[in-house]
Amino acid sequence: MQNKYTNLINYLKELGSVVVAFSGGVDSTFLLKACEEALGENARAVTIVSPFIPKWEIEEAKDLMKDINIKHEFIEVQLDEAIKFNPEDRCYICKTGIFSLIKNYAKENNFSYVLDGTNLDDTKDYRPGIKALRELEIKSPLLENSFTKADIRNFSKELNLPTWDKPAYACLLSRLPYGSEIKNSELERIEKAETYMMSLGFKEIRVRSHGDLARIEVNRNKRVLLFDEILLDKITVKFKEFGFMFVTMDLQGYRVGSLNETILDLEN
Repeated sequence: MQNKYTNLINYLKELGSVVVAFSGGVDSTFLLKACEEALGENARAVTIVSPFIPKWEIEEAKDLMKDINIKHEFIEVQLDEAIKFNPEDRCYICKTGIFSLIKNYAKENNFSYVLDGTNLDDTKDYRPGIKALRELEIKSPLLENSFTKADIRNFSKELNLPTWDKPAYACLLSRLPYGSEIKNSELERIEKAETYMMSLGFKEIRVRSHGDLARIEVNRNKRVLLFDEILLDKITVKFKEFGFMFVTMDLQGYRVGSLNETILDLEN
């Protein structure tokens, strides 16, 4: 395992200078910490600020940078008209636009490469965004050095990174069914609903929005906590304040990319 980390550091040193797409998640935080060790001031972090990124996640990214000695920049991105109706290749379109901006930033500031935190496990789900990364020649050091999510969490713990046990998150666009219109107001109510659920202690949470209906996904071993009439009433009242008319719980619980299941079913 130590050899794997050493190989990663050597890989990063060979790149010379890099810009890391930094979300504040488990993968990008670990990658950025490795870049600090390997490259020092020849590494920079760039965080995207957008309506589809929860505000709390931006604040967490800022806080994490207090312990990483790398310059941190922000790029603001608005919703692209090309993804207004949430097409199935939304992630590809979005990643193409975002990473093109980051590549331009890197070029303007004389950095050789742009890096992202894609890991080996990311290749097991429907992720059209990976195609965009390859087309733009974005480097994915964790994938190229065969790091799994478990590897990243273990090394993060050894490095005392607070993200070592942070739940996986995805942009708010992943809460909407394909083909539905994306509105800032819709993203805002999803963010409010998920933030409220987190305040109740549900760390791994998705609130999928189906128009007037909210579909709550919590970790499978936390589902039993929702079988409480008082809590259910509290959640229902709060979600209706956010603009939902109906509130449901997904009996299967949280799983990665549940809205991709419709695509996979059609493909099979």
